[in-house]
Amino acid sequence: MIKKVFFICMVSFLMISCGSSKNVSTTYQKRASTVNPKKVEVTDTKTSETLTKKEDVTVADKIVWTAVTYKGVPYRFGGMTKRGMDCSGLIFTSFKQRNVPIARTSHQMYVQGENISLREVQRGDLLFFKTSRKRGRVNHVGLVTSVDNGDIRFIHSTTSRGVIVTSLHENYWKRAFIKAKRVL
Repeated sequence: MIKKVFFICMVSFLMISCGSSKNVSTTYQKRASTVNPKKVEVTDTKTSETLTKKEDVTVADKIVWTAVTYKGVPYRFGGMTKRGMDCSGLIFTSFKQRNVPIARTSHQMYVQGENISLREVQRGDLLFFKTSRKRGRVNHVGLVTSVDNGDIRFIHSTTSRGVIVTSLHENYWKRAFIKAKRVL
């Protein structure tokens, strides 16, 4: 009996801990990146862009590319590996692999960086959310992957779908959004 109660409590905690959402059917574009010292090519089904100079590749680009390699990884509370990760684990690991220090939890990340408006958001900025009615503080974070004609897309890890790319225009995330920050 105690094991059942403990199991139910743990499942409930995981469902609210890092932003569960309703299942929303969204089409995502596949994005392929190749890097070599002379030329970086980024191909998207919507747009095609080539960065010809090595200097054109920013730290933000590299962090985003790293984060995208985790797409499809399942959610795991406190996780920071391909076996499973939570939202802040995804951000922390992506920054760490590019030698950029950042706090470990979404709440700690929230106190870092410079506040920016959604009109100023760029690739590599962080978006913060409050997804739980019970807790009065930030409990979810995502990394902006692209901004295209006002459509802000971000990568994050949800309890229900793991690491995914989502549009900020989806109602759940629009309502839960708190603030955008620039940490780079």
